[in-house]
Amino acid sequence: MTVAMLLAILEIPDLTSIKDKRRIVVSLRDRLIRKFKVSAAEVDLHDSLSFAQIGVALVCNDRRHGERVMQKVLTFIEDQLPGRVHEVQTHTEIYE
Repeated sequence: MTVAMLLAILEIPDLTSIKDKRRIVVSLRDRLIRKFKVSAAEVDLHDSLSFAQIGVALVCNDRRHGERVMQKVLTFIEDQLPGRVHEVQTHTEIYE
């Protein structure tokens, strides 16, 4: 079993409320879940107006497949986010 993970800090400028930020992050999270069949959540920076941290995970049986999906997820986030992706960490664990 392989678990591929991605953790990213997102900058969403020009927001006036936490409610606006949550709307953008929840929409992005929901689209990731639907499009890539991954687990995703806002995992930190909940009270920040301009930043969010999102975590994405996929359980699969092939390391290369998991890493390809995480790369596609990152590209999707960069294309869809009305802001910038700052820090990205990816990690893959294999459990036997």
